Amino acid sequence: MSQKVLMPRTLMLSVIRGVALRGLAVTVAIGVLCLAAPMVLAAEKFAAPEPAQSPAVGAGSLMQVTLSLLLVLGIVFAAAWATRRLRGFGRFGNSSLQVVTDLAVGTKERVVLVQVGKQQLLLGVAPGRVNTLHVLDEPVVPQPSTNITPAVDGSMPAHPADFKSILKRSLGL
Repeated sequence: MSQKVLMPRTLMLSVIRGVALRGLAVTVAIGVLCLAAPMVLAAEKFAAPEPAQSPAVGAGSLMQVTLSLLLVLGIVFAAAWATRRLRGFGRFGNSSLQVVTDLAVGTKERVVLVQVGKQQLLLGVAPGRVNTLHVLDEPVVPQPSTNITPAVDGSMPAHPADFKSILKRSLGL
C-alpha cells in the first residue's frame, strides 16, 4: 500500500509565501514598466516623421507567400503520415496483448474486448478504473463494420447510413 507524503504546515506556508512574494514582485515590475511606457513613447512623438514607404507587391512576394504556404501544408501532411505510419513504433515483436474491438457506452466509459494470448477478456474502462466484465470461453472474431443501421421494423435499408455514402448520394455520384 502506498502512503501519502504530507508536507509539514510550516513548510507549506513558507512555499505559499514564496510564491506570493514572487507574484508581488512580478506585479510591481509590470506596473513600473506600464508607468514608464508613456514617457518613452512621448520622447518618440516629437521626432521628425519619416516618409511612409508602401511595400512593393509583386510576383516575387506572391510567389514567396505561396511557397511558404505549400511548405507548411507539406509539413502538416508529412507529420500526419508519419503519425499513422509509426503508430506501432516502440512495440517489441508480436505482442500477445491486442485490443480486438471497443465500444463507447457513455461519454467517458467504454467496453473493450482484449485478446491476451489465446484468451479474450471483456473489460469495462472508465476514468481511473478498469474492471473485468467477463472472460470469454471461446474467442470472438469481430465482423467488419458495414455502417448500415437497420430500420425500425428490423429490415435493412436500401442505402447505407454512413456519411460518405450519404454525401455521394446527395451529390449524385
